[in-house]
Amino acid sequence: MGVNSVQSGEALPLQGSGILWDPVRDATAMIPLFKVAMSETAPDLVGDVLRSGYIGQGAKVDEFEARLRERIGNPRVVTVNSATSALHLALHLLRGVAAGDGREQLRDGDEVLTTALTCTATNWPILANRLRPVWVDADPETCNLDLDDLERKLTLTTRAIVVVHWGGYPLDLDRLATVLDRAEARLGFRPVVIEDCAHAWGSTYRDAPLGNHGNICAYSFQAIKHLTCGDGGLLVLPDDDLYARAKLLRWYGIDREKPGRNDFRCEDDIPEYGFKFHMNDINAATGLANLGIIDSVVGRHQANASFYDDALAGVDGLRLLERAADRRSAFWIYTVKVDRRDDFMRAMQAAGISVSRVHERNDIHSAVSEFTAPLPQLDELVGEMVCFPVGWWVTDEQRQYIVDTIRAGW
Repeated sequence: MGVNSVQSGEALPLQGSGILWDPVRDATAMIPLFKVAMSETAPDLVGDVLRSGYIGQGAKVDEFEARLRERIGNPRVVTVNSATSALHLALHLLRGVAAGDGREQLRDGDEVLTTALTCTATNWPILANRLRPVWVDADPETCNLDLDDLERKLTLTTRAIVVVHWGGYPLDLDRLATVLDRAEARLGFRPVVIEDCAHAWGSTYRDAPLGNHGNICAYSFQAIKHLTCGDGGLLVLPDDDLYARAKLLRWYGIDREKPGRNDFRCEDDIPEYGFKFHMNDINAATGLANLGIIDSVVGRHQANASFYDDALAGVDGLRLLERAADRRSAFWIYTVKVDRRDDFMRAMQAAGISVSRVHERNDIHSAVSEFTAPLPQLDELVGEMVCFPVGWWVTDEQRQYIVDTIRAGW
């Protein structure tokens, strides 16, 4: 099935679509919020790797990275074993980048502005790098971080900013750049931006995939993401120096490509220690297979979201999020704000429709109790927001049933 037919609003059938289907597993009463999109070709490709005798980082990782370069349009891509590792490595890389005014590079205790409305995988790498998260309030129209509050909280100790594209809807990157222009003029340096693109494979900002706007970007290939490798992640770098270091530090700091190495098992001098963050050929083969279906998968998410946007506009007690013309969400999840959210959730679940807030706000956890800050917009937002099924598995009949259930009230 081609991309155009999916984007037009046709259902994406399970059998014959190129997506692996298990009739026992899928015969459930509930319309699920998440499912694994797995190509029918994945078992054979992975089997070839398993039979090859080489399952670590090898030729399949190289091939997968080459395909990802083409898809994203940025040659500086580095696969890793998870998006969490990608974010950890991104922050670690900043310890080797001097600030624009010549001051010491990022150091223990420096502040990172970030959102609390995300998976803990976004923010725990900040703690792991011995940095201090500073919570930025949420934008109630997008669920992304609020750029006005971000600008207010930029200080001389802010060395990095982590933004999340909630549900795949890109943050206003042009406006963020303008905020940073003003901060650079005021503070004398420009904090580095890291984009958490875990929800956003297939999203675009000004017609370009995320990873082409001058920032460090981290993608997720975890099990239930649009593009899955079983697990895995991707780091997209804005310059050659960061790219070269990332390639080294994902695998202990060893240069795997150095010419003239006589004994591959015995490394040369390691000038900077690294991590065991690399992807293996099993995960890469899975990803290669799923690249064959990814346009259909993302296209169906977008088509279902477009249907909801039209069908739910003006429903009493329900408010849609922002839709700006200069960006396009991949709609990993579909989020709305509703009155009496708990009643809404109970009504949907009683009707056999899975719903969730998807992520708990990170700032409530005792692990970060010392960083508590008032976030009034987030306080209100978490009492209203909820997500319901939008994925490739949702048929035309099911999405109409979801709309009819919502329009009947709660």
